[in-house]
Amino acid sequence: MEIKIKTQSAEETMAVGEKLAKSLFSPCVVSLAGDLGAGKTTFCKGFARGLGIDENITSPTFTLMNEYAGEKKLYHFDLYRLSDTEEFRASGFEEYFDLTRLDGITVVEWASNCPGILPARHIAVRISKPDLTTDAREIAIEPKGLV
Repeated sequence: MEIKIKTQSAEETMAVGEKLAKSLFSPCVVSLAGDLGAGKTTFCKGFARGLGIDENITSPTFTLMNEYAGEKKLYHFDLYRLSDTEEFRASGFEEYFDLTRLDGITVVEWASNCPGILPARHIAVRISKPDLTTDAREIAIEPKGLV
């Protein structure tokens, strides 16, 4: 079942991320999809806040992954610069997507650049910006592979 939420500001988008984080158990993988500038990193900032993380959250575009410690560990991935799944596998980060070994929550932006890396059981979040002149966002949250 997909949940759709509309937000009107960056703070509201962060609040949705925060509430989602507070509702999840670890291990868990969350994928964030959306165009450039849709609000994926803003959502992740709120998500981190929901895990009790006070650090400044930035997109790990050049490092691929940032790790944060809070009430639960957060592994924030940005795969925008990767071109395929083999490039991802060569990076050695597969353990962060293995629910039998993961010791926290993985949030990944641009997972679509590396098909097949997401576990069957994950939370898919899609963020869109229907009006480029405002901060409004449409957020769709859907659990995948869950009964």
